[in-house]
Amino acid sequence: MSGNRADGERGGAVGASLEIACDESGSDGENLTGGNTDVFAHAGVSLSVASAAAAVREIRDRIRSPAEEYKANHLLREKHRAVLEWLLAPEGPMHGRARVHLTEKTYFVVDRTLGLLLDDAAEAALLFPAGRPVFGQDGWQAFLEAANQLLRVRHDGDPVDAFYGTVDTLRRAHPGTDAARILERLAATRPRAVAYRDGFLAGPPLVPLLNPLLPAIVRTAALWSASGRPVHLVHDRQNMLTPERIAWIEDTARRAGIGLAGLRLVVARDDARVQVADFLAGIARKIASDELNGRGDPALTALLRPYVDPDSVWGDARSGALLAAPVTG
Repeated sequence: MSGNRADGERGGAVGASLEIACDESGSDGENLTGGNTDVFAHAGVSLSVASAAAAVREIRDRIRSPAEEYKANHLLREKHRAVLEWLLAPEGPMHGRARVHLTEKTYFVVDRTLGLLLDDAAEAALLFPAGRPVFGQDGWQAFLEAANQLLRVRHDGDPVDAFYGTVDTLRRAHPGTDAARILERLAATRPRAVAYRDGFLAGPPLVPLLNPLLPAIVRTAALWSASGRPVHLVHDRQNMLTPERIAWIEDTARRAGIGLAGLRLVVARDDARVQVADFLAGIARKIASDELNGRGDPALTALLRPYVDPDSVWGDARSGALLAAPVTG
């Protein structure tokens, strides 16, 4: 995925850097186990403004909706299936010029919980696939919800007591399993959880542990700068992206050796490249969610595969293999 050519076929160039337009889909804040979506998607596209505008015009000409602003939902309607397939197809306007980073939200919760409490996020790759078979649907859902409440800034009741009560109940009910072994380790971490919650007394953290957007942006920068060419990111405006958090993104990328040259915000409707990124993010979220829940469309999943970041945060092995998003640990 190289940068802009003189004829403008590729992404916008800023000096020696590559400009990538970004948007997301599936944001529910820190509510990752009871929100409206179970997948978060962050897309980046390497298109010139002219190429992106041409793609948006073509979509409008094919769909012919009176809506002022088109969204992914327009493309996901069955009557517009041909337009969706054209957009994702190898001969379409995005192929080789767009990528999407996926986050399976419940896996993200488990990953962040074990990373915080055990300093061992690798255990998430063991606990996550075992949780539902060992603890049952109700027990596993109780664990996920308790972990989500423990880590989120806004919460109900005493999230520390609720989490460790759930851990104790499950580990005692299912002894001798690998899942119970991990819960045994978690049961000894209450002081760390209390210290984490006490940290909120001074105010909410700059970077909420459970918000997937900020790490997804860092990953997008890493993905596009992997060839050695630095990237500028152009992102749709949203409340989460304050100047302080943008500075955190840039600093985090710099310390990780990622070639992020800068990030600026735009209004999506004023930048066709961001509109295309919005299309891809919304489409990818829906296709991935359908595959995750066993109702995937094989043709659409196959069309999406070339766009999916192989280092997406994904815990379900079956759907991950189909989406080309391998299980991460």
